Amino acid sequence: MNLDLKKLKLREVNQKLQNIGSKQNQRSFTVINPEGNHAICAGLKDEIDVTIKGHTGYFCAGMNQNAFVTITGNVGTGVAENMMSGKVHVKGNASQSAGATAHGGLLIIDGDASSRCGISMKGVDIVVKGSVGHMCAFMAQAGNILICGDAGEALGDSIYETEIYVKGKVKSLGADCIEKKLERKHEMVIENLLKNSGIKKFKPSDFKRYGSARKLYNFKIDNLSNY
Repeated sequence: MNLDLKKLKLREVNQKLQNIGSKQNQRSFTVINPEGNHAICAGLKDEIDVTIKGHTGYFCAGMNQNAFVTITGNVGTGVAENMMSGKVHVKGNASQSAGATAHGGLLIIDGDASSRCGISMKGVDIVVKGSVGHMCAFMAQAGNILICGDAGEALGDSIYETEIYVKGKVKSLGADCIEKKLERKHEMVIENLLKNSGIKKFKPSDFKRYGSARKLYNFKIDNLSNY
């Protein structure tokens, strides 16, 4: 079923997709003419498949639960913000704060992601097939982020328990973020992320692991400049 944003208001489209229910047979939808609108497919909660044909604005697929949302263009700030479950797949590039505060599910970005990708993430898995900008995984609390390209400045600044895997170069590490040993259990995580993202050309050993040094968990006067 096509939902045309030139003929329907954004609120109408979102309300229809938010109220599918388990008894409705129609489970696949295509949103056409998005034209950079904000908050398209926000708040979806049912197991449905939605394809957005084109570029979107801020907070696309925010607060997603269970739905599989594919965007065939680029996305603005905060794609999949506060996502709980399901999958969001961006076929283009993502602006800043992709996957911000997301608790679960899988966010895939085929292109590059701008600054603060995965900021304060709380359990989501994020795969970026390109590179990320500065302060990726800033204050990230849980989950995994896999970067197939390079990472900008201050990677993992003030990180908690999120695991970061980077194939390319890292410009600099943020406060309390260090390189860590890549163990077999981490390789298994990478294998699953690569498989679930349709990436076949890389293997787990291609990546380096980064995470928290745990020196900022408790206040110490010697570390004052890092807080």
